[in-house]
Amino acid sequence: MTIKPEGGARSARPQRVLMLGATGTIGRATAAALVGRGHEVICLVRPRVGDVSRNLPAGVILRQADVTDPGSLQRDGIRGERFDALVTCLASRTGVPRDAWAIDHQAHVDALQAAQGAGVRQVVLLSAICVQKPLLAFQHAKLAFEQVLRDSGLIYSIVRPTAYFKSLSGQMDRLRRGKPFLLFADGTLTACKPISDDDLGLYMALCLDDPALHNRILPIGGPGAAMTPREQGMALFAALGQEPRFKQVPVGMMDVIIRTLDMLGRVSPKLKAKAELARIGRYYATESMLVLDPATGSYDADATPSFGSETLIDFYHKLARGEVTVDRGDHAVF
Repeated sequence: MTIKPEGGARSARPQRVLMLGATGTIGRATAAALVGRGHEVICLVRPRVGDVSRNLPAGVILRQADVTDPGSLQRDGIRGERFDALVTCLASRTGVPRDAWAIDHQAHVDALQAAQGAGVRQVVLLSAICVQKPLLAFQHAKLAFEQVLRDSGLIYSIVRPTAYFKSLSGQMDRLRRGKPFLLFADGTLTACKPISDDDLGLYMALCLDDPALHNRILPIGGPGAAMTPREQGMALFAALGQEPRFKQVPVGMMDVIIRTLDMLGRVSPKLKAKAELARIGRYYATESMLVLDPATGSYDADATPSFGSETLIDFYHKLARGEVTVDRGDHAVF
């Protein structure tokens, strides 16, 4: 299923938008798409985050506010003003339980309440497709807020992207150094339909205007067929002009690491957090980022909608030429 992008036109109903999470890569792309479609965008950023204005599109309004402090949200963010919509790309940095429940859930609950008080009647939420099969703390935290939003009575769009280009690009430097591409098992356990920052940002912006995207949970991937990790590796080697070389890593090795960290985590909070990060890594190594058929328990690439114009292979070639860089943050596995 392919959804045709129609992002060239400006919105027929420009809105005053309160935005969270604008400093991340998806957030920046979403802010740009919103401004490009004629919306007035007020972005809340963390106090003392530094000069982020150079990374955001011209025309956005920046305000420093602490999203974990309801008082700061009202005083520094809302400022007694009225807004039409809340758009949030905010997410916990690590996904460990403490961060997940503080950001993916509670900060969103507080922001929703503040936004409702400011007149907001529509919310666009960036979630994640992996919440279909929740085994991790951050997935449960995201689902808990999704339910709060659905029960709020507001118009909502819950966007669940498949995978990001940046998260599938971490082995480029390994390959440049002549090392093999690492695979879990044979590299065909999973598949995904990754979507670019710009395409996802545009899709988020379109959710404000398109009634067909309202009051729905929206899984979304990029253009083209689903790709396995082995196919991603082949594409990286091709972009670099190298002969493919792979090294297989047993999934069971991650299980041993998790069990060890769990044991040590009983006496060390830091190691307990590392165990959760290892569980997150294992999840992505063994679960596809595609629509899950609840009847069969299988992932379905054909049922996963596609949107946009840039493919992962396009991105790999830009990365190989040095035209783009990636900052994968706290979720890097390799």
